[in-house]
This record gives sequence, C-alpha cells and structure tokens, in this order.
Amino acid sequence: MTEKLKITDTDVLLAVDPQNDFCPGGKLAVPRGDEVVPLLNRLAEKFAHVVLTQDWHPAGHMSFASSHPGKKPFETITVAYGPQVLWPDHCIQGTPGAEFHEDLDIPGAELIVRKGFRRAIDSYSAFFENDHRTPTGLAGYLRERGLRRVFLAGLALDFCVGWSAEDAHRHGFEVVVIEDASRAIDVDGSLAATRASLVRVATAVVGVNDVA
Repeated sequence: MTEKLKITDTDVLLAVDPQNDFCPGGKLAVPRGDEVVPLLNRLAEKFAHVVLTQDWHPAGHMSFASSHPGKKPFETITVAYGPQVLWPDHCIQGTPGAEFHEDLDIPGAELIVRKGFRRAIDSYSAFFENDHRTPTGLAGYLRERGLRRVFLAGLALDFCVGWSAEDAHRHGFEVVVIEDASRAIDVDGSLAATRASLVRVATAVVGVNDVA
C-alpha cells in the first residue's frame, strides 16, 4: 500500500488465538506461530479497542481425532453441519496449552471471546460456531460499542482468522486482514482457499507496516 491505514476510535483489532498449543512445541503448532505474538503486541498499541479470542475446548471435544476411533489428526469427516477437520487434542480448558503465549502483552484488551467450548460443535470463527447459525455474541458487542471496522491477525490465517473475516463481513463490518501478523496451517489447500475468500470479503489485506 502507498498510504497507511489510519486507525480511528471505531476500529477494533481482533487478535485471534495467540495460544501456547498453536505455537511451536504446542499440541497443534502452526508453523512459526510464535512469530505473531510480538506483532500483535505492536499492533495493539495502535488501537483503542482490542478483542482477544481463545480456543477453549472441553476434554473429549468432537473435533479431536481421539474422539473418533480409527481416525487420525487432519482427516476430514462429515458431521451434522458439514465437513469437519479432525485435530490433535488441543487448547483444553484450564491446561497450559490453552493459555495465551507468555510473551503476549496486551493489557488493554477489552474482551476475551472463548470459543469451541460446546462439546458437540467446533468453532473457528469469533462470530459463529461452525454451523454458521449459533452466534458468539461478538457482533452485538461490537455494534453496541459503535465499532465498525475489524482488523484481524493471529492464528491460524486459513482457519480461525479467515473464518472470522468472512463472518465479520457477513455481519456488515468493514474487514481488514493483517496477513504478515498471521500464520497458516495449510491443510489440503486451505490457505489458497482462504486467500481467494479474502478477495471477496476483505476491504484490504495489508501488512503490519501498512497500519499507521
């Protein structure tokens, strides 16, 4: 971009799942996932409003491969709401893996949205469960606060960041994705599919240095 995006009081940074299990050494490590943490810290200093999301699964969650005898992580099954990727057990409530990375330093975050806590349904998006019908309440919260433009970054670009971007657009928010402050898993072409989707839903896909 030639001109930097100026942050206003109607903008919000949505910092997605900067948790131990998604960083190197975690149960579902995103390659170089820890690299987003200092970038999120840097970005958060520019925003008056920051929301964090946190994967928060009960033990035995249906999205875990271990809950389906004979299945392995990263296989896809069909459930009531459609395709579901099966994951290693991760971000189990109250475990160290579910905690935010120790270097995350965003004391001014106004809200933490916990998702994936319903045992029978997964939740990538910060706005809806994976059935695309059950809301988290985040959209109403943002509207009540008068926030209109959502900047997204974090883990993983091709799942929780991308799905949150799509649903923010669906709710009528302006969407900006900060790609170089995100990292991807890339399961079966998921990264390419997400990038194609972002062309449709995002006002802009930018870098950290494009944010004034």
